[in-house]
Amino acid sequence: MAVSERPPLTPQLAESGVVAILRGSTDRHLQDVSRTLGEAGVTCLELTLTTPGAVDALARVRAGLSSDVALGMGSVIDSEQAAASLEAGADFLVSPGVCPEVAVYALERGVACYPGALTPTELIDAWGLGAPAVKLFPASSGGVRYLKDVRAPLPQIPLVPTGGVALDQIADYIAAGAAAVGLGGPLVGDALDGGSLSALTERARAALQAVRAGRERR
Repeated sequence: MAVSERPPLTPQLAESGVVAILRGSTDRHLQDVSRTLGEAGVTCLELTLTTPGAVDALARVRAGLSSDVALGMGSVIDSEQAAASLEAGADFLVSPGVCPEVAVYALERGVACYPGALTPTELIDAWGLGAPAVKLFPASSGGVRYLKDVRAPLPQIPLVPTGGVALDQIADYIAAGAAAVGLGGPLVGDALDGGSLSALTERARAALQAVRAGRERR
């Protein structure tokens, strides 16, 4: 595959260094949480198909967001889910593993797809499918040291560590060379269950500050 065919990294992800992963037991609070995050500066958001009603909710969430916020769909594992997500208005797709039919479907439509991968072989396979970056998942399995280890022979692959990344680890991951971080529970907290949106705003601002601090250490 020619490099020219590879979609660019989602601009909001590249700029902010954070993708917020909104995985809830219901879709009830998705709009409020998404809007709060966007207003706080977290402008790359990922709904997940594991949230009931996520596809239908995506359009509603999109309507309440500023146009400069990127809204994607995660937990996509086949082309049917990819099609439904893009038809609903997803700006990008995320998979928990290397799912070739999802990556190819997205690539054919010029849409960024971020496969999940952990081992060097998986990372190379995901990159070969045209991903603009690969989700290092679950990042908690190896931590910052593992990120450094796999980046050494594969510096050309932008990595987005996701899964178990705590707020106080963000700067270390970014300083170690992560293109961005994926944040679920540590950022969202109980907001999707009706928890404090002001506390969510504080966590979002702390996460963005940690990204800036990590970039200064590179």
